Amino acid sequence: MRFLSCDWGTTSFRLKLVEGPELRVVAAATSKEGNAATFERWQQARQPPEQRLGFYLEVVRPHVRRLEEQAGESLAGVPLVVSGMASSTIGMLELPYRPLPFAANGSDLLTRLLPATAGFAQPVLLISGVKTDDDVMRGEEVQLVGCGFAATEQEQLFLHPGTHAKHVLVRQGRAVELKTYMTGEFFALLTTESILASAVESGAGGLDQPAHAQAFAQGVQASQRGNLLHEAFLVRTNRLFEKLSKPENFFYLSGLLIGTELRDFPTDFTGPVVLAGEDVLVHSYEAALRQLGITGRVASVTIQGAEAVTLRGQAAVLERAQAAGQLLAPPSQ
Repeated sequence: MRFLSCDWGTTSFRLKLVEGPELRVVAAATSKEGNAATFERWQQARQPPEQRLGFYLEVVRPHVRRLEEQAGESLAGVPLVVSGMASSTIGMLELPYRPLPFAANGSDLLTRLLPATAGFAQPVLLISGVKTDDDVMRGEEVQLVGCGFAATEQEQLFLHPGTHAKHVLVRQGRAVELKTYMTGEFFALLTTESILASAVESGAGGLDQPAHAQAFAQGVQASQRGNLLHEAFLVRTNRLFEKLSKPENFFYLSGLLIGTELRDFPTDFTGPVVLAGEDVLVHSYEAALRQLGITGRVASVTIQGAEAVTLRGQAAVLERAQAAGQLLAPPSQ
């Protein structure tokens, strides 16, 4: 297994050279060249539609060169696996969503192979997202695949915290239900653009600081007893009446929003839960699940890192494409 992993989101770009069965990252490059910024530049360039793919690959090319410099060798012919928003309306090439249900091993996700060319030396395997009748996700489906859900009778739940948090129910090896929660985006808006912005401040130490953990717990409790629109305003009065410091208020608001999201956790669910995402977020969700008593009634709560599940998911999709003859493995080094 050797491939270039591209996790191309709305606001960020991540490229990694991945090697071996253990999916070791041997070189990496990141930038703020997310799909939104790239699409805006594409519109400003006023190029014909048929040149759009090439425009996006020109964004990727210098990052591939950086990886070649780090690795000390040419990466021509090494497959580039791209997941995230690159297959969306603001991406390099729009692919249709695959309707739920889909196999949790990634075997039936929609993909598109873009062969290597003289201008771009890597074959590209572009992975599309999935949809229900009223919801969508792009990128998280690959992370779900990377979690390695077993094809069992017992229902399993995939929780992905983030800007747009995802809850996906897995049944008999298939993802069958999806819900999105704008928790992270609401938090960002409230802490930067609303009247609450002057009442909060990010605090060092996170939930490892007892005062922060206590404020977070207070926010989770508040989420269960009242209306979010009222409880959110109390973030302002917490500071106005000096009940909480700005950093404590920051974690209070975090607990309030995460707790509000988790009010939707199915009351009859008792199977395993997999929390997959960035460390800070998954540990906040783990604390909220524990405080709400959910941890005590489900089979287990397992934490998976965002990078690990992304790489495993991309590798699984790539292996199936190679096995089907859609993409030849790169020459051995």
